[in-house]
Amino acid sequence: MMALAGMFVSCQNSQQPKQETATTIGDSVTISKTLTPCNVTVGSVTFDYSRLGADTLTFVNEDASMTIYCPEGLDMFCDPNEGKLTNNALPLLLKEIDNTKPFTFIAKVTPEFTEEGLYNAADLIVYANDTLWQKFCFEQDEYGKHRMVTVRTQGTSDDNNHDMVSSNSVYMKISSDTHTIASYYSLDKKQWHMVRLYKNYYPRTIYVGVASQCPVKGQCTSTFEEISLDTNNVSDFRMGE
Repeated sequence: MMALAGMFVSCQNSQQPKQETATTIGDSVTISKTLTPCNVTVGSVTFDYSRLGADTLTFVNEDASMTIYCPEGLDMFCDPNEGKLTNNALPLLLKEIDNTKPFTFIAKVTPEFTEEGLYNAADLIVYANDTLWQKFCFEQDEYGKHRMVTVRTQGTSDDNNHDMVSSNSVYMKISSDTHTIASYYSLDKKQWHMVRLYKNYYPRTIYVGVASQCPVKGQCTSTFEEISLDTNNVSDFRMGE
């Protein structure tokens, strides 16, 4: 593992994993979740649950940024093609939220892009359980280009490539008014570009969070800065403002 500056964060392993039933905002559905409680505070946001040891791979830095290390071969994808490429091993650092209320989750992300790091990415996550989630990524594609990618999973995953971005860092935002949920990116945190919008069908209790992924080769250490979570939504879902 590469050396990282900052404070190592460990999970409260004495607590029991979380298991619960939740109800969607619209239709009723029973889901189960198994997450480990933890306490990782970055700025004004405290991530209170860890999936697959994400907290043990997380470092909080003195400048209120956070770095997350990901070793080789870890991803989150439910392959619709007979499960051939399914990989459900990605550690997630999560915060529980009330999905009956609006929210806006923002972070500036800088993934570790390398020559051999196919699909290396920094991710913003909306998570209900292992087959109901969305991943919003700043990712390296098959041509070595850096682009915005969304993966929406309802049993199986889709995979959508969006705009290419020339910068090494980008602001990412996910916002919901309880009915609609949308994802945006920006280079300056002023002008936002929408990449995905759909009905908020998630349960009443969900999680938003972050991850660093390295599906193929090497490692990926992603930096997350200016993390914020507000109980409001964008006023214009097309413009993201």
